Amino acid sequence: MFGNRPSKPQNRIDSLIGAGTRVKGDLFFTGGLRVDGQVDGNVIADEGKPSTLVLSENARVDGEINVTHLVVNGVVTGPVRAAEYLELQSKAKLTGDVHYKTLEIQLGAIVQGKLIHLTETSDKVVAFKSSGAES
Repeated sequence: MFGNRPSKPQNRIDSLIGAGTRVKGDLFFTGGLRVDGQVDGNVIADEGKPSTLVLSENARVDGEINVTHLVVNGVVTGPVRAAEYLELQSKAKLTGDVHYKTLEIQLGAIVQGKLIHLTETSDKVVAFKSSGAES
């Protein structure tokens, strides 16, 4: 009945940025990443590979986020792109446009920006014949 549901974030976390840790600069990762500290820069997962980013209630990211699965309970300032699944927990505060395929928002979460649904796009080009008679 609900066979076409998107996958939820994976439970496996490969890397951790602990509380009290501050990273300056862009952060590139694969697999699962949990942030309890602060990142001043973009957080980007390898394209084409499943990725999960979890931001705890103490986490802060000032920059762009581009991942497959994203769970936010902290503060994000910058555009967000979750290619598959985005969960905004009750203490989430996002400032910036949010691109998502599947979205779950809990009571108390705040979004200041546009919510933009990602649709399946096709690279096919269809040529239409003109209906008028050619001379």
